[in-house]
Amino acid sequence: MSYIQFLGAAGTVTGSKHLINTATDSGGKQGLQVLIDCGMFQGQKEWRERNWQSPPVPARDIDAVILTHAHLDHCGWIPRLVKQGFHGPIYATQATVELCSVVLADSGHLQEEDAAFYNKKKASKHDVALPLYTLKEAQDCMQYFKPVAVGQTTQVSPELSFRFVPAAHILGSTMAEVSLTTGGETKRLLFTGDIGRVRNSEIAPGKVVHSGPQEGETADVLVMESTYGNRKHPDTDPRPELARLIRETVQRGGSVVVPAFAVERTQKFVFMLKELMESGQIPRVPVFCDSPMAIKAVDIFLKHSEEYTSQTTELIKKYGSPLSWPGLTFAQTAEQSKKINASQYPSIIISSSGMVTGGRILHHLSQRLPDPKNLVLFIGFQAPGTRGAIIKSGAPEVKIFGDFVPIRSQIASLEQFSDHADTPELLKWLHTFTSKPAVTYLVHGEPSASSQLREAIGNELGWNVQVAQYMQKVDVK
Repeated sequence: MSYIQFLGAAGTVTGSKHLINTATDSGGKQGLQVLIDCGMFQGQKEWRERNWQSPPVPARDIDAVILTHAHLDHCGWIPRLVKQGFHGPIYATQATVELCSVVLADSGHLQEEDAAFYNKKKASKHDVALPLYTLKEAQDCMQYFKPVAVGQTTQVSPELSFRFVPAAHILGSTMAEVSLTTGGETKRLLFTGDIGRVRNSEIAPGKVVHSGPQEGETADVLVMESTYGNRKHPDTDPRPELARLIRETVQRGGSVVVPAFAVERTQKFVFMLKELMESGQIPRVPVFCDSPMAIKAVDIFLKHSEEYTSQTTELIKKYGSPLSWPGLTFAQTAEQSKKINASQYPSIIISSSGMVTGGRILHHLSQRLPDPKNLVLFIGFQAPGTRGAIIKSGAPEVKIFGDFVPIRSQIASLEQFSDHADTPELLKWLHTFTSKPAVTYLVHGEPSASSQLREAIGNELGWNVQVAQYMQKVDVK
């Protein structure tokens, strides 16, 4: 009997890994084994430690990876998988392949950078702090990536094929429709990855890719994200509030620090800042994008105009490439990053990682969190247990590089920037299904979000919905 096993993003929002096994029983490998996504765990220590553990299924026994998009919680463990013996194809859209070449290399580089810093400061509990993988290991894994066009059917084996359909989350993001022949029957499995906002509107300005996942789906088994399963996005335009926050911070002589995912969120945010500056709604202060991959990510973003919203097309037509804007600096080297912190003048600093789990944002926050003149502005989801969630919660201090840093700066959050569909948007999409799945498994959500979404779907649609558990195996019947 074929089965799905949830090796990540079950009980948490990170570490997405869903294994399809076509074995005749659940006792071991007798058929094909395909991994849907291969993400890095972030957040609480119990999850992060799983990044260092071997997967329950040996990497060499996995035949292929089908990748929905290029966020680290979906692709960030691929170099480690390859390091442990995986040498099969990794299928993804062309945009996702290009973004992964930047995202994974950046992840390896920053892990090396962080390990070196911990070792220099002797701030690690380990004798020698090691990176999960290196820049070279991240670069080496790219040889296994195979670009696949959206809508194209790819035959992985006689019993399993798949095609990508739009998810509208970030550039290149898709859902994976898998056709699996088991027990003489063909079943359709739909893995959503992350689901983008369902509608274009003034309350979600700056969205880069077309709004809304593909409608009219059908599936026997649906494996669906539930990140925002217990909330609704604000229905107000964030720009007036953003402008007010920036103006007030600059007036008191402070800087704005924005932890942001380097892919999509940063591009969206800098275009919005450009509009606000050009219209005189915020003062012209220096803007720094402090990420080694920022320039390459912008180049990829500009290349894939086929995914733009009309709003994005107009912005690029009006303002051109962010790489040429005066007053916007992309810091690539560690020395360039240090110069940003040396400046005492008001500025806007955008740096990754978005959930403050690592990267150069840690240096900016350690310096600027103690000063009440500054503002730390969150524009993305903060998983429980991450530094971002701790700072956002109103905690008096946060641990960075082994030291407790007092939090005296202003803390604010704008939820409208999220690229995850919320509960009403998810339900709107599910209503478009041509037939209901036999079973829906909710993944990629905290327990409260998954359980509340399960209840909402059950009440409104009457579907059989279950919350996936870590390491759980479920038969494909």
